[in-house]
Amino acid sequence: MYATTALLIIAGLSSCMKDSCEKYRGYTFYQPIYKKASEVRANIKSKPPLPIVEPGKLFIQGNYIFLNEKDKGIHIIDNRNPASPVNISFVDIPGNLDLAVQGNKLYADFYTTLVTLDITNPLDIKAVKFDDGVFPRRNYGYGFVPDSDLIITSWIRRDTMIKESCSQPVIWYNSYMDYAVSTNSSVKSSSPVGKGGSMARFALAKNYLYTVSNSDLSVFNLTPELLPEFSNTVHLNNWSIETIFPLKDKLFIGSSTGMYVFNIQDPATPVKEGEFFHVQSCDPVIADDTYAYVTLRSGNSCGGTTNQLDILKLNDITNPSLVRSYPFKNPRGLSKDGDLLFICDGDDGLKIFDASDVTNLKLIKQIKLTGTYDVIADNGKALVVAKDGLYQYSYSDLNKIYLLHAMTY
Repeated sequence: MYATTALLIIAGLSSCMKDSCEKYRGYTFYQPIYKKASEVRANIKSKPPLPIVEPGKLFIQGNYIFLNEKDKGIHIIDNRNPASPVNISFVDIPGNLDLAVQGNKLYADFYTTLVTLDITNPLDIKAVKFDDGVFPRRNYGYGFVPDSDLIITSWIRRDTMIKESCSQPVIWYNSYMDYAVSTNSSVKSSSPVGKGGSMARFALAKNYLYTVSNSDLSVFNLTPELLPEFSNTVHLNNWSIETIFPLKDKLFIGSSTGMYVFNIQDPATPVKEGEFFHVQSCDPVIADDTYAYVTLRSGNSCGGTTNQLDILKLNDITNPSLVRSYPFKNPRGLSKDGDLLFICDGDDGLKIFDASDVTNLKLIKQIKLTGTYDVIADNGKALVVAKDGLYQYSYSDLNKIYLLHAMTY
């Protein structure tokens, strides 16, 4: 079904007609395609694999990689052989951007809905629970609102020329979404909770699921069947929350203006324990027992012109202090494994540092990739999301860091 209203226009080029106060301007329209909500929900299940085109958030558990395809769904990748991973299935979830995995359950956003999927058999994934309206601030973009009967599943690009009066140009608003194996195999893991990337808005800790929107921290209790039950929402008094990172009894929350630390000793009731403010900039954060690592970048909706890594000391959790800042080109996601620090520096590639002395980071290797976005370093392997796909590197031997495999389009 095609929409008959509200078209999106992104950009334009113009040329004035000679001897006339009129001009033609070229526009690109994006027309939404709708389907019935019941049809879309019934279609949220495993299907044949699809190529990785626009990769987003990343989560790993055991031998499996779960990779978001922005606004489309989730790729399921069998990684038992990292030198030859197999893209085995795709789960079609319109509007999906975030995910987390615990046990045999996968949690994903589906526009304003939280959907829980049973992933016991990655070739037969099924939606088992829908929690509607738990992400009320999530929408399709300016001019588009969630509909209980219809859901936007894709967009069609239209290019056109429009004649405008020089004195009264046509005004349009950018309304595109801004959130800018064998058949008998099953998902198993030695750890019930997997590991997510630093750009995540979902976090798992103490048998709870935590999610952040632009201004809220939502808490879901996971039942014995690992099905989420909404517990409460903590209002963060900030309209620029971006990421969440769990560590023991703490949640580290990144925003465009700073970092917040929440105590979850009582997991149902997160309590703000500390904060650190910085210049206006996008801000993913990770932490270890002693330090927090925060990347700041420019050139996006967060504003600001700073591109750097801030390292904060956590000895006084109520008042984290800046240890040192390091300049970068355009840093994004990051990960840490022991004394090794991995940073995605946009088009400057993946950078691996010896961080045994945080006051004197030493570059071990720079890997040239385009549009590096996020990284998970774990047990000698680094999984890197870049603009054109997913890369895996071995760093078991720091003198011989090499590419294991690339899944690109």
